[in-house]
Amino acid sequence: MNEDHYIKKIDRVTSILTQLQTKSIVRAQDLAEKFDVSIRTIYRDIKTLENAGIPIFGEAGSGYSLVDGYKLPPVMFTKEEVLSFITAEKLMQKFSHESLDSHYNSAMEKVKAVIRSSEKNLVQNLENQIDIYSYRPEKSDAIKNIIPTILESIAEKNQLKIHYQNVKDEASERVIEAVGIFYEVNYWYMMAFCTMRKDFRQFRIDRILKIEKTQTPFLQEYGNIGDYRKKSEGKKVKVELLVEKKIMPLLVNSKKYYGLISEEETKNGMLLTFETEWIKEGFPRWLITFLDFAKIIEPEYLKDTMNDLMNKISDNLNKK
Repeated sequence: MNEDHYIKKIDRVTSILTQLQTKSIVRAQDLAEKFDVSIRTIYRDIKTLENAGIPIFGEAGSGYSLVDGYKLPPVMFTKEEVLSFITAEKLMQKFSHESLDSHYNSAMEKVKAVIRSSEKNLVQNLENQIDIYSYRPEKSDAIKNIIPTILESIAEKNQLKIHYQNVKDEASERVIEAVGIFYEVNYWYMMAFCTMRKDFRQFRIDRILKIEKTQTPFLQEYGNIGDYRKKSEGKKVKVELLVEKKIMPLLVNSKKYYGLISEEETKNGMLLTFETEWIKEGFPRWLITFLDFAKIIEPEYLKDTMNDLMNKISDNLNKK
């Protein structure tokens, strides 16, 4: 047998030990499917662990578990910490980037591996009782480990070379110095200094077609990502809306994103003032979701924009 075979066996046996520490009962059939090997191979791997002194209880056909009290490493969590892990895992499943999924899942398996048997049952009982509902676009990234590559370049302070496709489907090559990443409205973005533009730019990560770490270092200390974030480079337009008070709780999260700069309570409702860069498309499509509870004060042409948008919607509804 070659060296690669032994490396795979070591990795698999180590992962099986993690599975045994994570779950109360582990079936050989499930392990065989997980690692894409035969059940007979799993039996041999279990025997390898037993020969190494790991106290495994069970037998072929019924399932395996570790003898109660055996923990490696000896770290214990409180019940409240365990509950927070379950919730955090559900959030990560909805909002994490695909290039981080396997790394996070592996880390969570290690965390679960050191949980006491009683808390382990708690995890299994509650995992299906928590769900996070969120719209998430289809995954379309062409690069497997793009976010880890970006984070490595930040830690190592080396420039990145990327091929980037903008919203007009125009591709270009950029050399950048990454500042950080952030998640906003269902997409992951990277903030970076673009050496071609000589300015900071944000790049939507799913539009990066190719990424390469270079050996060219950058010496500039950029600080926190929040100091550089920009939503767009367009001219801001002032918008005033008079909104019925009863609808305000539904706008609590979105109004700031769309450029809210002030709100004032009046006898006729809440006067909201925005500065938006998305007056042609994004802002009108958001406004239409509560326009029956709002009056446009300014700009006047926004009324025409909304009428046009509603006419398009009506036409589409009436098409046969």
